[in-house]
Amino acid sequence: MAFTLYSLLQAALLCVNAIAVLHEERFLKNIGWGTDQGIGGFGEEPGIKSQLMNLIRSVRTVMRVPLIIVNSITIVLLLLFG
Repeated sequence: MAFTLYSLLQAALLCVNAIAVLHEERFLKNIGWGTDQGIGGFGEEPGIKSQLMNLIRSVRTVMRVPLIIVNSITIVLLLLFG
């Protein structure tokens, strides 16, 4: 497999899909990254753990419909052009 722009986009799509399927109660809570973790006080700088949790929640919330569309397009392209 050659290193092309399409393979780079496909790898990014796979990474976003991996973030989108992480489930808080089943997986993230078991490793200590649940919703009750990382609650800071007022005026405190959020830590890296809470920032990553916010990123994961944001990706799951915002990218749900676009991921369905992009995954469908990718599947059709792979079926048509191999």
